[in-house]
Amino acid sequence: MAEAALTEDELIQKHKKERKELQAQIQILKKSICKGDKKKKKEISEEIIRLEESIEKRQAEELNTWKLANVTLNDNEVEYEEVTEEVKDNCSDQAAHRVSKAQKRREKKAIAEKERNQRIIEQEALNVFGKRNVETEAIKKILSDRNLIIYEIPSDGHCLYNAVAHQLKINGETPLSLHDLRTKTADYLRQNMNDFLPFLSNPESDNLLTPEEYEKYCNDVAETSAWGGAVELQVISRILKCPIEVIQATGAPYIIGNEHSKGKKVILTYHRHMYELGAHYNSVTKSVQDEES
Repeated sequence: MAEAALTEDELIQKHKKERKELQAQIQILKKSICKGDKKKKKEISEEIIRLEESIEKRQAEELNTWKLANVTLNDNEVEYEEVTEEVKDNCSDQAAHRVSKAQKRREKKAIAEKERNQRIIEQEALNVFGKRNVETEAIKKILSDRNLIIYEIPSDGHCLYNAVAHQLKINGETPLSLHDLRTKTADYLRQNMNDFLPFLSNPESDNLLTPEEYEKYCNDVAETSAWGGAVELQVISRILKCPIEVIQATGAPYIIGNEHSKGKKVILTYHRHMYELGAHYNSVTKSVQDEES
């Protein structure tokens, strides 16, 4: 079933949340630079610039697309009103000529059918050329070169944790349930508040979380379907002592927890456009061809 379109305010709030998540990701990238490693510093600086330019461009495109869609909607409403007025005028003329009510119904049905066909054409174009499909195809191409395919995870707020749990399973590691991962993540956050508090802010005020708000954040991680992002990825990498590679449609994949090189790598895909309500994580698995070879 199609998701309801976002309002302009909801889109703006979504962009605001994405920028905050990006800043958290940037801080984590900066902290990964070893002191005196100029090469790594240069690479991270270039990656940060790319990430900032990418989100700025994408959000501008999304806002323009939203405005265009709503202008189109308004134009269609005006056109419908004009057609309706025309039908009303015709009805007056038809009364004089004693045209039947059946004719009016046929005209209205024809107008509705025309609008329906137009919506179908527009939706088919979106399905092929829309950002969701373009992004998914780009990720599939990256994975195909590595003999991997997307393993879809439900979009229920638990996607990050369930994707990691799936990776642990196929890597032959000790399995951890969704509940286990959330509980361990929350406990680690509580025990290392000073490390992560600077990366978390109140969405209403933009101020850093207070200790009380931070505790609520940890409780939400443990007990609700709160979405996990860059901070939670960093925590999970430390808990599992393994690197986590995140593959995106644009730009090079980024790896969290390079220092845990002895652990089996967890590979996730990050989708910005798969669902309108926000970003989404999927897992990956070997392609059928690779498994048969």
